[in-house]
Order: sequence, then C-alpha cells, then structure tokens
Amino acid sequence: MDPVATISWIVLFVIATVAVTGVVGRLGWSAPVALVIVGGAVSFIPAVPPVQVQPELILYGILPPLLFAAAIRTSVIDVRARRDSILLLSVGLVAFTVVAVGFAAFALVPSITLAAAFALAAVIAPTDAIAVTAIAGKLGLPRRVVTILEGESLLNDATALVALNAAIAAIVSVVSPVQVGLDFAIAVLVGGGVGLLAGFTVSWVRARLHSPVLDTSLTLVTPFAAFLLGDVLHGSGVLAVVIAGLYLGYRAPAVSSAEARVAERLNWRTIQFLLENAVFLFIGLNLRSILEGAVSAGPGFWHTVLICLGILLALVASRFAWVMGTTLLYRKGPRRLRERAWAWGNGVAVASAGVRGVVTLAAVFLLPPETPLREYLQFLAFVVVVASLLGGLLLPSIIRALHLPKPSFAQELNERRLLMVEARQAGIDVLERAPVTPDEERVVDLLRADAGFLGETLDAYGLDESVAHLEAKFRLRSAMLEAERAAVLAARKEGRYQEPAIIAALQAIDAEETALRAQFPREN
Repeated sequence: MDPVATISWIVLFVIATVAVTGVVGRLGWSAPVALVIVGGAVSFIPAVPPVQVQPELILYGILPPLLFAAAIRTSVIDVRARRDSILLLSVGLVAFTVVAVGFAAFALVPSITLAAAFALAAVIAPTDAIAVTAIAGKLGLPRRVVTILEGESLLNDATALVALNAAIAAIVSVVSPVQVGLDFAIAVLVGGGVGLLAGFTVSWVRARLHSPVLDTSLTLVTPFAAFLLGDVLHGSGVLAVVIAGLYLGYRAPAVSSAEARVAERLNWRTIQFLLENAVFLFIGLNLRSILEGAVSAGPGFWHTVLICLGILLALVASRFAWVMGTTLLYRKGPRRLRERAWAWGNGVAVASAGVRGVVTLAAVFLLPPETPLREYLQFLAFVVVVASLLGGLLLPSIIRALHLPKPSFAQELNERRLLMVEARQAGIDVLERAPVTPDEERVVDLLRADAGFLGETLDAYGLDESVAHLEAKFRLRSAMLEAERAAVLAARKEGRYQEPAIIAALQAIDAEETALRAQFPREN
C-alpha cells in the first residue's frame, strides 16, 4: 500500500471510529459491537478492498501502547493488596483455560492438531482490560471485585501470549513440556526484569526533565522500547510493558511535573480509545475474508454452529469452575486464606465478567500460515469476542440479581476531603515557615485564605507591583503544592487512605499547579 493510501485509511479509520462511537454512546449501545457490525457491513461492499495488516504490526505497534495505557492507570497499591487473587486468575485461570478449551477444541474441530487447538485456546483465554474496566465502573461493583478484575485483565495478557508462543512453536516444530515450562520461566523473569529496568530508567530521566513536551514524548516511546528489549532478550515483551507502565504510573507524582502528568493522562486515553476501537473496526472489515475462509475450510454450517456453541460453553464453564473453585478454597481452606475470602456473590460476579476484546482480536492474527485451518480458527475467535461482548450486556442484570454491596461513595468522598485537609495543612505549614518580605505579607494572607489572587492583585496594584506579587505567589504557592503532594504520597505509603482518594487528591493538586503555571508562564 502506498503512503497516500495508508494515510487515507488512517484518516478514514479515525473519522469512522469517532463518528460511530459518538453516535452509539448517545444511544447507550456497545461501541465495540457497533464498530464490528459497521466494519462487517462495509466489508461486503464490492468497491471496498480488503484491509490487510501484517501480524508484526499488531504485535509490535498496537499491543504495547494498549497495554501501557491500561497499566499506567492501574493502582499498584490495589494490585499488591489483592496479588494472590489476581495471580490465581491471571496465571492459573489462563493455564486452566488453555488446557480445558484446548482439549475441547481438539475434540470438536475436525482435522485440527492439538497444538493448533491450544493456540486457539490461548488466543481466547485473556479477558479485555478496557471492556472489564468500563463495565465494572458502570455497575458500581465492590472495590475489591473491581481491583481483581482490572488486575486479572491486565496481567493475563502476558500469560496468554506466552502460552500462544509456545503453541505456535509446537505448530512449526517439535517442543517438549520441559522446554515449554523453561521458556515460560525465562519469559516471565526476563520480561519482569526488563519492565522494572525500563520503568526505573525512564523515571530517572523524567525526574531530570523540565519540559512537559520532552517528558510526554519520552513516555510515548516507552512501551515500544520495553517491548522490543524484552523480545530481543527472549523475555515477555507484554510483561515488560505492563511492569514498566505500573511502575511509571506509581512513580509519576514524584518525578514529573503536573503539566506532564495532565498531558500524559489525556494522551494515553486518546491513544487507547483510537487503537482499541480501530481494532474492532478492522476486524469487522476483515469479516468477509474471514467468513470466506471459514466456509471454504470449515466442516459445514450446522457443524460450525455446534463447534461455536461447544467452545463457548467450554470457555464459560472453565472460568466458572476455576473462579468458584478458588472461592471455595478461600472460604474453606487454611486460616490465612479464610481471612482473605470473598462472598459467593463476588465470585459469581468475577466469573461472569469474562469479556474478550482487543488482545484476542489482535493475537489471532499472529497464528502462522502453517496453522491448520487458520482462517477457520480466526473465525472462531471472532465469534467468541462478539458473543462475549453481547454476553457482557447481561452483566447489569446479573449484578443486580446478586444484590452486591455497592461501594460507599459517601465514604470515598469523606476520605478525599480528609486527605485534602491534611494536604492543605502541609502546604500552610510550609507557607508559615517561608521567608517573606513585609511587602509580601498580603500575598501570604491571600494564599492562606485560598482566595482568587490574580484578579485582586491586578486591580489593586500597578503593573510592576502586580508582576512582583505574582512572582511571590508563584514561589510560595508552588512550595505549598509541593508540600501538599508530599503529604498525599506519604499518606499513600502509610496506607491510611484508599486509592481513589489518593488519585483524586493528586489530580486536584496537578490541576491547580497547571493553572498556576498558566497564570505565570515566565517560570515554565
């Protein structure tokens, strides 16, 4: 494809993504489902050529930024608090799903090898981080359930892709279980090490940058650098990206400026939105070719219907069996586990939130040409994603039937207020100790009262005096904000507040600091 055609397709993708998402958002419909339907309908127009993307572009160009965007918004504190539950789902459940669904696919799909069946199972095993987060946020689930679902969907991508690599290796050559286990251990250790190294290095550099443009530019290349380095060293590039994102998300308030953090949040939300929805649209545009391949290679219509139902049943049953078995283990197991047990209703909610999405759609195109019934397996993965998205529409009814306790928004609001009081007091303490001239006492009084200083200063003083007082305001208020941020980070380290209160307080401080710098840009 020539450069002009490539740019034209990118522009059309962005316009279509924004238009469809905006319309269905107003109607309250599912944007991913709508994008797949629109793309599928367009694919059957004779004048529309097939859209083909190399698997390497998906692996190296789309997955890293998507995973990084989700990772930097995930709370390390919450993940660490629920790490045992998250690991059981992100590692244990994925492995169980690969085995259970793999054998089911091997038994259901004729003329398929066991390696290809395991590859299909690895493709459809991970849940979608973005879809799960969106659903959990709308349903008002208990905070513990939301943390587990977000942590699982973020980390299970790495496990699934490592399993997929092992299955692909078995498709193209002969591998042993010992070699698979060794490769998995190396992928995890090297990938985790590269992620920590990338996160620490970028964090160290960001602390020494004073330009928000340079800061945000560095973070834009971080996921690609972490993925490539992890892949070159035979580790999990996916895990490297996730670890780097978690580390940088946690360290950002201490090493980068408020403007850089505000820009980073907006940039990565935009990138995440465009890439995620563009993938759904892209899959829809490939629907015709996927269906043609499935028809030519498949065993027939009714046999295909039975195969799809069987794989969906195996996928749902394996998730429910593992989650409810884990719930039973926590409730009836050793005392240490019983202390961390969750209610049966929470287990049902977690088991029901098995929505598949972008990673599955992207990973299925990584299957090599040597894969038996490759187009047919791509079709099956497509069916699984669409069926899970439609099943996700039933989640509100399931959650309401479970009568789960909703998070206490009043308590969260009270925590935010208490934390901001602590932060403000820390800022005032710094203000009281700051050396000021007698002419700056007015500035101190206004800052202490948290008054609107800019307009009053310009009205009360001449231009030269206003600038002098603005300089004093900038210097003193900057010191106060720095102390407020340090107080919030200290409270996070001590674990005295829940993470939503911490994040809200940090974002409020960032917003005020950004506004302060906008008032007095000479200091930027």
